Amino acid sequence: MPDSYHLPALVLTVLLLPAFLQLYVRFRDTRTLLWFLGFFFATIRMLQFYDLGWWDYRNSLAHPWIASIGMASLLVSSTLFLASMSPLGFRIGRVRILYAVPFVIPLIAYAFLIYGVYLGKAPVGWPFLIFPALGALSLFAGCAWAISHRNIPRAIPLALCIVLGAAGLWISVRVGGDLPLFFVECAIHAVTALLVFYVFRRFSLGTILASLGFFAWSLNIEETIPLLHHAVPGIWTIRALALSKVVAAIGLILLALEDQLAANQAGHQRELHAREELEAYTRLNLARRRVDDFDRQATSICQSIVSNSRFKQTALILLQSSGRYRLAGADGFDDATVNGLEALVARIPVAGFLDPGSSPAAVEHSLAFSLDLNPFLVPGDDLSRLKLTTVQAIPLRGRTSTEGALFLAGLDNPAEPITAVDLLPLEVLASRLQSVRGQTMMLEKLVEAEKFVGLGQLAGNVTRQLNNPLTVILGYASLLDETEELSPQAHKAIEAILNEARHMRLTLESLARISRPQGDQIAAISVTELLNDLEQLHRSEFVQRSIDFRVHIAPALPRVLGNAQQVRQAVLYCLQFAMDAVERLDTSNERTVRLEAVAEKGHVNILVAHSGSKFPVPARAFDPFIPEPAGDESTSLGLSMCASILRENNGKASAMNFEPKGAGILLELQAA
Repeated sequence: MPDSYHLPALVLTVLLLPAFLQLYVRFRDTRTLLWFLGFFFATIRMLQFYDLGWWDYRNSLAHPWIASIGMASLLVSSTLFLASMSPLGFRIGRVRILYAVPFVIPLIAYAFLIYGVYLGKAPVGWPFLIFPALGALSLFAGCAWAISHRNIPRAIPLALCIVLGAAGLWISVRVGGDLPLFFVECAIHAVTALLVFYVFRRFSLGTILASLGFFAWSLNIEETIPLLHHAVPGIWTIRALALSKVVAAIGLILLALEDQLAANQAGHQRELHAREELEAYTRLNLARRRVDDFDRQATSICQSIVSNSRFKQTALILLQSSGRYRLAGADGFDDATVNGLEALVARIPVAGFLDPGSSPAAVEHSLAFSLDLNPFLVPGDDLSRLKLTTVQAIPLRGRTSTEGALFLAGLDNPAEPITAVDLLPLEVLASRLQSVRGQTMMLEKLVEAEKFVGLGQLAGNVTRQLNNPLTVILGYASLLDETEELSPQAHKAIEAILNEARHMRLTLESLARISRPQGDQIAAISVTELLNDLEQLHRSEFVQRSIDFRVHIAPALPRVLGNAQQVRQAVLYCLQFAMDAVERLDTSNERTVRLEAVAEKGHVNILVAHSGSKFPVPARAFDPFIPEPAGDESTSLGLSMCASILRENNGKASAMNFEPKGAGILLELQAA
């Protein structure tokens, strides 16, 4: 009959089972699940201490399979506790299997054979070799389990496994029967007691009770060794064995609560740090009047991130008006890495970059990506040599594409994994950067639009003030030109006056139209028809000027939204500018004007390119009253009107230079 200590221990263990189940449901942790299953199988064995008729395991002759179940429960229980401290495994295909499974299966087979088949006694003859063979299989799995450890020298767990396994095999050969199974169970509990301190790495009430409970659970080991006195365990040993389950259970519950308390404290510290980090980013004065000024503060933004976040290496890339990314600023990297990043960023395509699903998420519930840089590297790239091939990337998401990104690397504590709380302040900062930069772009466009509004008012006043005197000049000059008494030299002078006056009138008319574009209704325009009409009407002019006029219109171009008359006028301004540019070239140089149209990402792009002089400053090509090398104020006004017309039609005009010579004007119109 069991000792009087056994029943309270059994009751307490049964009552603690729901606590382990609640811990698993609460945390979804593999370790707590193994603890629950371990005490569940231990409870099955504890129930067999009571004479319940067919349930009595002590009479192996009358109930051999019940005795087999009891011993198997002991072995499974102890192995589950060991696996909770060392949950290592291997994969077969997509299935992950714990090393505890191949370790315990030969032991279970041993238990069912020794009790169920041979009724607790070692067989005679060759069947006796089955049991050492099963022990050897379990030892082999245990050695594989031992050498899979990465955090401690492999020799230590491997040596311990070999020593204890060899002792078990020696007992199996020397004595046989069920004593090797009891030895293995006690040895597993002893190893688990040692692993408690190693795994949790602290000296607390939970580790003390858990280790003490597993150590007391292994006290019966001396009864299994043949060289020691083999007798019935003493009363205090029996009581220690009974209470060890309760002590171990309480210790493990305390360990789970201690871990949760530590996790809560760490979470509170992370939230506090995240709040301080957000406050630091809030103090950044990001507002600027020009986008170029905003981009120039990228380095100071990266310095603030390095000072306040867990990441000690940061880079900010931004999309430029040229349609390519540029490394705007960086901090924490050496010069070689910065140069490598500058070259890499220029190779990153805008299309699809950091789109949702394009790269794996850095952590769950985060907007950041774990970006693999290898697809953007070239053979012999410095970043490969510097081992910077993966970064955490937070996109600056625009309306249609990613307009920039924060590259993060160099954790201050690599052993601590990244959490969503660590990335949240940086995601808020990235969102703010995108918002402020977008507002800066809108403000810059608004200022430019206001400039043209003021220019239009000025143009109207100038036109009204100069038109009347100019009319008088033209009238009297025409009358003088019709006088026959004047000499040829006088007629020549009058003709010069008339030409310059007419040229001045054309300039005033162009200046007045800047603020008064055509008022036709916005409609869907066929770009193909519009450009074909322009080619037919104006090709003769190119021929007269000895200019090679090349037209390429992509097939099946979509219609665009705009004012047909205004768009036609904008293209004419660009063609006139291109003709003036190439007309000033020497006859030995190629004199070519190209008119091209293609569809791209919901837009139709019209390019007017020429082989003449480049723009000194392409960004200022559309400023009025700034003569370009290709022309005078009138052609500059034409380009200004072109930009104004494109804005009126929800489009954009940009100037560019070509290598080795030539320049072009790109008109972007929204597809219908």
